[in-house]
Amino acid sequence: MSFNPFNEKPVKTVDDYYNWKELAPKPYNKFDVDPYTRVRVILANGAEYESVWCSHQFHRHATDNEMRRELATIRRKEQQQQKRIAALKPIGEGILEHTIGYEQLAVDLTAIFARRESNKYVKQAMNFALLEDFDHLYRYADLLEMDKGVIAEKMVGGYTELMPGRPTISEHRYPTDDVKRYINFKQANNLTKLDVNILTAAEQQTMNYYMNQAAFYQNKLGRQLYTEIGMIEEQHVTLYGGLKDTTCTWCEDLLMNEYTECYLYYSLMNDETDAYIKNIWEQHFNDELAHLHKAVELLQKYDGKVWQQVIAKGDFPELLHFCSNIEYVRSVLQGTVTLTAKGEDYIEASELNSDAKFFDYQQQVNVKDSEVPSHNIISKYIADNREDYRYQTAEHPIEELRDRRHDNTSVGR
Repeated sequence: MSFNPFNEKPVKTVDDYYNWKELAPKPYNKFDVDPYTRVRVILANGAEYESVWCSHQFHRHATDNEMRRELATIRRKEQQQQKRIAALKPIGEGILEHTIGYEQLAVDLTAIFARRESNKYVKQAMNFALLEDFDHLYRYADLLEMDKGVIAEKMVGGYTELMPGRPTISEHRYPTDDVKRYINFKQANNLTKLDVNILTAAEQQTMNYYMNQAAFYQNKLGRQLYTEIGMIEEQHVTLYGGLKDTTCTWCEDLLMNEYTECYLYYSLMNDETDAYIKNIWEQHFNDELAHLHKAVELLQKYDGKVWQQVIAKGDFPELLHFCSNIEYVRSVLQGTVTLTAKGEDYIEASELNSDAKFFDYQQQVNVKDSEVPSHNIISKYIADNREDYRYQTAEHPIEELRDRRHDNTSVGR
């Protein structure tokens, strides 16, 4: 049955706020939480961060103080929602354990979206970044076992494999190669628009998390790994953010962001298995419904447009449902692991001209393989344990990445 949030009457208003007790919900239990509940929490937190960040940018570019007051009213509630979600993370869940959730989210969310994406250019971008986040998960998993003695396989619930993707050392590209062609949102279907918005928010949150947490890690090698992968997340935010329609007005973008949050919370409340957290998703959906209808008013008042001019059909498309994507990731590995980016498109690394900016950047950043943190993590783990740590359901699909006693640094370079 289709659901159109524009046809629903909000049960809350933009002036309904939470009290301090409501801002401190009970955290999940890290020992028995379903991995996808942890992932949903991280995703919702990222969506709220993106909403707040975009609202501040709008505020800084708006000349009408009445509009700025409307934004401030909505933004205060978005900040409250973010604080509620952040409180769901238990105190005893360390930075690195939480990071496993971040990367599992990146892998499975991207795979789910890529599998259903009809826009070939967007799908290609998703598959490309997917293999990089997949490799990050493997690197962090080895660091987790090495430093904390925690087996990441238990944290991901067997839903997601832990093995090399496109080696992180191969992912360092010249900045201009991550700038892609933007998508015309007026012509794109709702699924494409929603997926691009959600992935941008998720990667933006991950980039900021690594930027801030690197300095708090307990040892030098871990700090360096967060720094290196944080730089790749900068590339991913450039890639996904560059797919968003740059011709949208601020009011159109606000409407699309609120529609995205409505869709996301509606999906989460239908997908959630934890009754306590499911109730939070429902509360936040009702918050966003009020925000969406306020965005409709602002679009009419300031742009003289109706919502149908931005989102032709308001019915939610296929809802987001978290599931294992092991076979899909394996198929993408088989077909695209040796790709790199060239301008707005993708190419086999072996087909790049010798004067390509990719090689120049690689030489500047990766002076020696032995100095690259993502490589050093695995090399140290192998030195201590004779082979790396992995969770695989079958042999690795790429022959060059099967050797557990040697970290390959040439694939994709």
